[in-house]
Amino acid sequence: MRTLCASTLIGEFFVIGFAGLVAMKDPDLSMSTVWTVSGIAMFLCLVLCGLVTRPGGVALGWALQIGLIASGFVVPTMFFLGAMFAALWWASVHYGRKIDEAKARFAAQADTA
Repeated sequence: MRTLCASTLIGEFFVIGFAGLVAMKDPDLSMSTVWTVSGIAMFLCLVLCGLVTRPGGVALGWALQIGLIASGFVVPTMFFLGAMFAALWWASVHYGRKIDEAKARFAAQADTA
């Protein structure tokens, strides 16, 4: 699960950075506000890569997905991109757990053989 989720989070890291560049064009937003919010979200992506298998890691990932979708109020394209990354996050968690279970089964079978 860790590999799939980390891959999704690294993709989000870059998308958040590019969304920050787009948000800078909004005259109602200060550059410091845009980069503070974007920087915190990008940092959270990197930290979550290491925390995803710990208790609460997946829940924090879902919170990040909600924040990414909500950023569509500032950069409208982020509604679509946020929804796509939320779907990728779900798939990463869902299929990652299945892969982890299969690996555990194969390891148990190899130990008994």
